[in-house]
Amino acid sequence: MQSILPTTSSFSSSSSSKSDRRSKSKSSQTSSKHSLVMALISCFAWLYVAGRLWQDAENRVLLATLLKKNSDQRPKMLTVEDKLMVLGCKDLERRIVEVEMELTVAKSQGYLKNQLKQSGISSGKQLLAVIGIYTGFGGHLRRNMIRGSWVPNVDALSELEERGVVVRFVIGRSPNRGDSLDRNINEENRATKDFLILEIHEEAQEELPKKAKYFFSSAIQTWDAEFYVKVDDNIDVDLDGLIELLQNRRGQDSSYIGCMKSGEVVSEEGRAWYEPEWWKFGDEKSYFRHAAGSVLVLSKNLAQYINTNSASLKSYAHEDISIGSWMMGLQTTYTDDSRLCCSTSGQDKVCSLA
Repeated sequence: MQSILPTTSSFSSSSSSKSDRRSKSKSSQTSSKHSLVMALISCFAWLYVAGRLWQDAENRVLLATLLKKNSDQRPKMLTVEDKLMVLGCKDLERRIVEVEMELTVAKSQGYLKNQLKQSGISSGKQLLAVIGIYTGFGGHLRRNMIRGSWVPNVDALSELEERGVVVRFVIGRSPNRGDSLDRNINEENRATKDFLILEIHEEAQEELPKKAKYFFSSAIQTWDAEFYVKVDDNIDVDLDGLIELLQNRRGQDSSYIGCMKSGEVVSEEGRAWYEPEWWKFGDEKSYFRHAAGSVLVLSKNLAQYINTNSASLKSYAHEDISIGSWMMGLQTTYTDDSRLCCSTSGQDKVCSLA
């Protein structure tokens, strides 16, 4: 019995030591895992802090840039000299506005330096009138009829100009510049010397309102006259009677002379005299007072107004309406002269339908 006990004690001691080693091994493994987790957490924390610091640095740079821009735009203290300079600029700006307004008024009244050319008449006197007869490429026979009735021939034209009256047929250019239409007009003009050719105007029926602009502009740039007269080529004119009428109107500025009329605005497309912008003439659809297009007269300053402002003047479908609209905004003297009503008869008429 006594010999067995030591053996049992030795075995127990051996088992206990093995158990201790296994527990130590497990605890060391657990400790290693904890260390690895803590290292990863520390790494992530370091990356987070580094990212925030980097972002904060960028924000600081951006904020510094904005502050610098704001400081540059911040108003500075003005010295007395700066204030005087600002006041001087404001006074100069006000003066410029006043001068521009005065220039606009002067232009509207026909005062433009070096705008007019003299007609070449030896006496140097101002002409009484420039008479423009509207014609077209198909109007050769009409022109010959007019030359055979009331428009003088080449020699007589010069004598008439000595009396202060210029008469010209007015025509534009062909849409196909330099074609046979243009060449025929050039040849006719070389023979008769009685054309005013509007080089920048394209001759067409629908372009008559623009032709009015170009005629008055070209005429006043070429001849200095008291009156500028537009005549249709289907009208016969008593030239001496027209000259007498104009002589009696000498010295009357802002004169708009003609057979004054009004009438219905045609709003139905396809009808004769259709006006595409009919709605601008009110619910009554009636035209304002204007001179009939057969014969109308403008004094020098009104023709000059058209020349100066031609680029901004509104044109309507019909030439006489367009001219009448240009006169409405001015201090114009309307003269309704029945002698210029060509469609009616009378002993004192200066015009009649051909």
